[in-house]
Amino acid sequence: MKPIFTAAAIAVLGAAPAFAEGDAAEGESAFRQCQSCHVVVNDAGETLAGRNAKTGPNLYQVSGRQAGSVEGFRYSDSLVEAGEAGLTWDEDTFVEYVQDPTGFLREYLDESRARGNMSYKVRKEEDAHNLYAYLVSLGGDGGS
Repeated sequence: MKPIFTAAAIAVLGAAPAFAEGDAAEGESAFRQCQSCHVVVNDAGETLAGRNAKTGPNLYQVSGRQAGSVEGFRYSDSLVEAGEAGLTWDEDTFVEYVQDPTGFLREYLDESRARGNMSYKVRKEEDAHNLYAYLVSLGGDGGS
């Protein structure tokens, strides 16, 4: 016997948020490498992760956010240009970027002189997915 889905059930399932592929608990551990530059501070001012570093932007609600758009943070010209050209952070773009920030921007902008300010590279794709899952678990969607 096949299950029958009503239009209402399909609508509810279709409206469910997309979840990150990685493991948030593993991402919390991997974030230790990121916290020397990044922090996750919510809208109420509570530090959810990190040590209030200011070298990198606040990663709260990074999912769905336009690249290079945190108020008051000084990004590389290339990252700002990419954001203005439509780059938003989803799991795919985040994972690719954190593994090779400058290479990603050069490809995205089709500009050999593009540069990112982030010097650290996440070595393993799995770690990048885990980091994304952890950040999503802390702050949901910044694009809404």
